[in-house]
Amino acid sequence: MKDFPDIQALMDDMGRRARRAAEDLGSTPGDQRARALRAAAAALRAARTELLTANGHDMAEAQGRGLAPAMLDRLMLDEGRVDAIAKGLEAVADQPDPLGQVMAEWDRPSGLHIQRVRTPLGVIGVIFESRPNVTADAGALCLKAGNAVILRGGSESFHSAQVIHACLLAGLREAGLPEDAIQIVPTRDRAAVAEMLRMTAHLDVIVPRGGKGLVGLVQAEARVPVFAHLEGICHVYVDAAADPEKARAVVLNAKTRRTGICGAAECLLIHQGIADSLGAQIIADLAAAGVEIRAGEGLQHLPGTTPAAPEDFGREFLAPIIAAAIVEDTDAAIAHIRRYGSGHTEAILTEDDAQAARFFARLDSAILMRNASTQFADGGEFGMGAEIGIATGKLHARGPVGAEQLTSFKYLVTGNGTVRP
Repeated sequence: MKDFPDIQALMDDMGRRARRAAEDLGSTPGDQRARALRAAAAALRAARTELLTANGHDMAEAQGRGLAPAMLDRLMLDEGRVDAIAKGLEAVADQPDPLGQVMAEWDRPSGLHIQRVRTPLGVIGVIFESRPNVTADAGALCLKAGNAVILRGGSESFHSAQVIHACLLAGLREAGLPEDAIQIVPTRDRAAVAEMLRMTAHLDVIVPRGGKGLVGLVQAEARVPVFAHLEGICHVYVDAAADPEKARAVVLNAKTRRTGICGAAECLLIHQGIADSLGAQIIADLAAAGVEIRAGEGLQHLPGTTPAAPEDFGREFLAPIIAAAIVEDTDAAIAHIRRYGSGHTEAILTEDDAQAARFFARLDSAILMRNASTQFADGGEFGMGAEIGIATGKLHARGPVGAEQLTSFKYLVTGNGTVRP
């Protein structure tokens, strides 16, 4: 790994090059950007062996440092995950080009015709931790939306990210696009992150993707606008009118499919009327799957549970652990979620349309679901091809951040010698 004694100069140079690339990207044809992504996918498949070897180095280093199991799972690549990354690039390429889309248009009595159209944000900085696939997802989505991007991956995924980035560059060259459109910080030095947070002259927005520590740091220290979610404290509420078969399948999937992702369920809320029947069965299902259930009052007598501590509610475990509590009704579930939730994803399991409508109307998390696993909180599953993260703020982007969410808009106003009286 090359040493960079002057991190400030390095980052300033990357920022200047990204800005120059962004000035041209916004006017490139959509099929040219899509061609770059398809070529990158082909390059990635061709580099499969090299990538898996690099990932092996990353995994060995991470295990030697005692990285948590959830982080190791995020870091690990295999044949299936490499193929999924390549398919993700192709899926983004296949999405409609968001640039130039007319969002609204109207005529004014003055004779003006006004259009609001999508335009790139400009230059995006993405700071992420252990997931190598974010290199591809973020690069692809930013390019699709006509943005230049500077990627700063975590030290855990350094070798894997470099190989993926090389494939993205191959795609840019194949399509005749500037290689500076997708840059990756070539050092593990943490000073590079501090510099990115201050790059107001070069970056239009920063997207942090990682744990609470990283996201909290970025939100606290950044001078550049931030799209972020702090935690994925996802709740599943099993209503009295839940279908037992659906509820059992959904809860088990929401918790156990992948426990280390932000869409994993972290708290189970059970209507008091079914606590000793369906609720007890769901607890048994989770225990049989190896999940540790930290239970509140009324559930602690059930096999496989341990008493919950107060801090277990409102906690992102990212592990085979779930908090569980009995609630009086839908309103009590809503109150619990408002108190402990992070605004990410909540699900209600019910056949009662009125209860589902109340849950949807009175909660304001970025994603609300009915009779579906919270593990679907993912841009790819939403049909976006991929995502750069799940934004839980309320300004600009919210929920899965895909290519369309990485655009702004401008007004195109046409007159005919029109003057204002």
